[in-house]
Amino acid sequence: MSDTNSDQIRDGVSAQVVSWRIKVIITSLVVVAIAVVLVTNRWLTERFTETTRNRTELRLALYSGNMISELQRTSVVPLLLSGDPTLNESLKSGNFSATSQRLIKVQSEIGVASIMLLDREGRVVGATNRNQLGMNFRTSAFYVDALRAKDTVFSAERRESGGYDFTYSRSIQIDGKAAGIIAVSVDLMKYERAWAAFQDAVLVTDSEGTVILATTPQWRGVPVAEALAVREPLSPLGRALQATADWAQHPPDAYVQGQAVMKTEARVPFRGWRMITFTAYDSVRERVNGVLALEIMGFAILLALTFYVLSRRAWSQSLSFQRESAELRLLNARLQREIAEREKVQKDLAVAELTLAQSSKLAALGEMSAAVSHELNQPLAAMKTYLAGARLLLQRRRPEEALSSFQRIDDLIERMGAITRQLKSYARKGGEAFEPVDMKQAVSSALSMMEPTLKSRVIKITRTLPRQPVLVMADRIRLEQVIINLLRNAVDATKDKPSPQIDLLLSQGETAVLTVRDNGTGITDLENLFEPFYTTKKPGEGVGLGLAISSGIVGELGGRLTARNAEGGGAVFEMQLPLIGAPQEQQAAE
Repeated sequence: MSDTNSDQIRDGVSAQVVSWRIKVIITSLVVVAIAVVLVTNRWLTERFTETTRNRTELRLALYSGNMISELQRTSVVPLLLSGDPTLNESLKSGNFSATSQRLIKVQSEIGVASIMLLDREGRVVGATNRNQLGMNFRTSAFYVDALRAKDTVFSAERRESGGYDFTYSRSIQIDGKAAGIIAVSVDLMKYERAWAAFQDAVLVTDSEGTVILATTPQWRGVPVAEALAVREPLSPLGRALQATADWAQHPPDAYVQGQAVMKTEARVPFRGWRMITFTAYDSVRERVNGVLALEIMGFAILLALTFYVLSRRAWSQSLSFQRESAELRLLNARLQREIAEREKVQKDLAVAELTLAQSSKLAALGEMSAAVSHELNQPLAAMKTYLAGARLLLQRRRPEEALSSFQRIDDLIERMGAITRQLKSYARKGGEAFEPVDMKQAVSSALSMMEPTLKSRVIKITRTLPRQPVLVMADRIRLEQVIINLLRNAVDATKDKPSPQIDLLLSQGETAVLTVRDNGTGITDLENLFEPFYTTKKPGEGVGLGLAISSGIVGELGGRLTARNAEGGGAVFEMQLPLIGAPQEQQAAE
């Protein structure tokens, strides 16, 4: 009896010793893990922060070098052009017909942003951007400073939109007097756009500390301190999150909109400018957290293994194996059922895909047939009218005029062939037939095509076209096809009006814009207007493909087709296309 009691006491003492050892091992492992994580966090944060700062300094040097190179390259242009014989002779004679062409040639050779030639009164008499001709810069800083100095001067003027214009200007001396000013713009805004592609915030300040270039547009024109005004979190929770984010890193150099950032500053060797970049600690924190996550995962695995080794004695291996075997059998049976169900679903999916493919082919065939019928109705109607006229002219013994009608019929047949070729290639959306097209001629050709329809009714057609050509890069046949569709819709919309009227307005600015306006009933559903097969016409009068095809053609040409209701009634369609030779900046902004 005493032996039994002594065995129980020894077992109890042994269990207590084992339990104490387990607690010590687990506690030691947790303490070691915390110490390793803290030390690793501090060391990696310092190392990655220094690496990030070095990369940022190298990037700043590259940015600064690019700006200085652009400024130096542009600074010599006014000096070269101030002695140009063509420009001097134009200022003497007052004949500036060839001035802009000369400046455009110089711009293409040197690659500067833009060049202007101003006379003694500050009026632009020659420019690479012809939209600036006739503008007056008499009060501008680059003009006033150039008149006062005999050398090339640099000026930075703020725009109303918030940006800055950087200009090198120099007076042109003729007989010892200033006869004009040559001004060359420096495009530093392109560097802003290049900097914006990176996560870092970048700004450039002048000698007075005012921001003149920045990836954040709101910073331009204000002091650095005002641009970097810290906005404190509005709630206690926000302040707690901010403190947590800054806990494991060095004190931040600055705050940008409440976010801690690393500040790197470099001097630009030009007029006291400075360049500053702000790098968020997110990249550093992510790299450090990635390593810490691996460490924590390793300690978690080690802790799990420790628990398993220390607790394996408490479980019976036989029972565990039997239980796991039973679970595996159940899982295997469940997987077999799921595999069978998925195989059945895959077979059903294959059948559905075949059915859908056949339906798509039938739908495409129907859409193509409807498109062919829709696009050939107008030429066929015109051919019928010309044939009737030719028959009547032959009966009246006027063969020369009849031959003219036959020639028009031949042109219509050629156009029908072009339309069918385009409809066959409609799904490819190719641009192999693009060429410079004058939209004035395209409008005139479309009106000629619509002449039989327009003569059948009394419709007032007003055309407002500019004197100079309006050139766009397009497929002439497809562009005329769009204009004919818009005219045909306008004619159909005004058929119930006692005094039908259609207005055509062609203008050019940043883009070429053709406006077709009628005094019809207007548009009832603007959202679905350009959807295929949507139409408000009666059955047999239209299939609803004209505007859908027209919108697709204009989109392929790089433009946009829009519609709206006019204030006085009727519908207004606008077709916008990019002009040939339009500046890339304007196209990117659009």
